[in-house]
Amino acid sequence: MPLVRALSKLGLASRTTAVRLVTEGRVQVDGRRVTDPGLAVIPERIRVAIDGEAASPAAALTIAFHKPRGVVTTSRDPEGRPTIYDVLEGVPVRVVPVGRLDWATSGLLLLTSDTRLADTLTNPATGVPRVYLATVRGLVDDATLARLQHGVEDGGERLRPDQVEAVKVSGRESLLRITLTEGRNREVRRLCGAVGHEVTRLRRVQFGAVALGALPVGHWREVTPDELAASLGAPATGKNQAAGPTRRPRHGGRR
Repeated sequence: MPLVRALSKLGLASRTTAVRLVTEGRVQVDGRRVTDPGLAVIPERIRVAIDGEAASPAAALTIAFHKPRGVVTTSRDPEGRPTIYDVLEGVPVRVVPVGRLDWATSGLLLLTSDTRLADTLTNPATGVPRVYLATVRGLVDDATLARLQHGVEDGGERLRPDQVEAVKVSGRESLLRITLTEGRNREVRRLCGAVGHEVTRLRRVQFGAVALGALPVGHWREVTPDELAASLGAPATGKNQAAGPTRRPRHGGRR
């Protein structure tokens, strides 16, 4: 990737600052002064110095963000809709989403500066569970729950949740708790639609060992090392168990 993007990915400087540092001749890569911001490098394999001093990559940061409904999980949108980056404020390094939530889905979205971690968490082979609360039209009876648990066909795909349970049911609407491990596109909506129940509200409340909890809409907090270790099936360290402070959104969060 280009050097300026690598410096940003390593948490050494924003892209704008990186361009200035490089063009001013203040950056050395593997002991050689570089003035080309577009120089192709492999971030994990270079030694960087700025103004003659070795620059260590910033520690990886992973955050839990309460995504509002009506915000897309991209850096820019051709339709002009607000993005998660319009709401996020105060994140000290560049972070990328761990998977996505669609425009109409709210709840827990993880973002990280460690792209390899993002790939691991979203790899179906890793089997990290995601838990959703889905409000659907109509009464979901036991027979329908059994159909969902058994799996359904939709668009030539076999969709099967890891677990599904009814939290509350009535003749008008039902609240379902659905756990997935594969994270296919719009899977919860497709599952419920296949058995005749349209989703009217969808919220993700847990990803691995990270829970949304009482995190306000549009706010974020740091994910602890123990939460990440537990999400990946590693033993907890016993350290840093308390969640970090929440951070406010730039524009108060959109619902």
